[in-house]
Formats: sequence, structure tokens, C-alpha cells
Amino acid sequence: MEERQKFSDQDIFFMEEALNEARFARFIEEVPVGAVIVYEGKIIGRGHNFTYKGKSAIYHAEIMAIDEASKFMDDFRLEGCTMYVTMEPCVMCAGAIINSRIDRLVIGLRDHKRGACGSNVDVISDRNGLHWIDPEFSLLEEESLYELQSFFKMLRKRSKLKKKEVKAKLNKSLED
Repeated sequence: MEERQKFSDQDIFFMEEALNEARFARFIEEVPVGAVIVYEGKIIGRGHNFTYKGKSAIYHAEIMAIDEASKFMDDFRLEGCTMYVTMEPCVMCAGAIINSRIDRLVIGLRDHKRGACGSNVDVISDRNGLHWIDPEFSLLEEESLYELQSFFKMLRKRSKLKKKEVKAKLNKSLED
């Protein structure tokens, strides 16, 4: 069992901000993942998943936050920055994090199916690359898990209701 890192009050504050992004994503019916990028104690990039509404596979929370932070810094290099993200980044996002030279990565929840920071594959910590990060896990893990579980519970409930409506409509048309 890995030892749980000790996080500062500032780390908790910024992960709460990432959770706010995840909650907004859930509100607009996107998968609730949120990210913020911090430089010198200030948030310079925010993002939440926007793949369905934005109709793009690349509109992940991490990519959106990196894009905003890069515009703020007027450079793709985000050296000296920390990213807080509610769920472990996928391969695409892990690659973007590495390419942007983010110094520190704090993750709420592991993703054993798609995570690219050690849970499934490890893109982030590969010492053969030009840049690597040793990610820190489990900050506000329960809160991050709750956002995901409540979202998918809502989707399952909605799907059941829709099936009932279709069945009722079918039965009514058979009676007519």
C-alpha cells in the first residue's frame, strides 16, 4: 500500500477549484472531470470536460486548462506550474502535460482503465523522455469519485426512464 502524501491547505484549495470545474461539467451533462493550473499561487488555467457539447475528442479538462494557461503565459512551456486534476489523465492528456513542461501534477482519483500516470500505463514518469513528473495521488479522492458516480448514476436512471417511455409508446401503438 502506497503511503499517502501530505498535502498543504493551498493544495486542498486548488483541488477544490478543480472539483468546481468537474461540478460544472456535470451540470452541463459532461463527464465530471476538472483541472486547474497554478503559477506562483494563482490559477492561470481552468478546464472541464467538454467533449460532447464541443463535439471534439480533444476537449478534455486538462487540454482546456493547458490551452488557457499557455495563452496566459504566452508560451507553450508551463514551467513552474502545478496542475490539479480530479481524475488521472489519459494518454493524450498525459502527453500534453509532459509537452507543456508542467512541474507538478496532483491527481484526485486513479483511473485504472485509461489512466496514463501509472494506474494503467505510465507516460508521465518515463525517465527516457525529455521531461517527467512523479504524480501525487489521492487528494480529495472521495469527492472526485462522488462526482463521477453521481453523474453515471444519473445517466443510468435517465436511460431506464427513456426505455420505459419507449416501451409505453410501443404498447400504446400496438393497442391502437
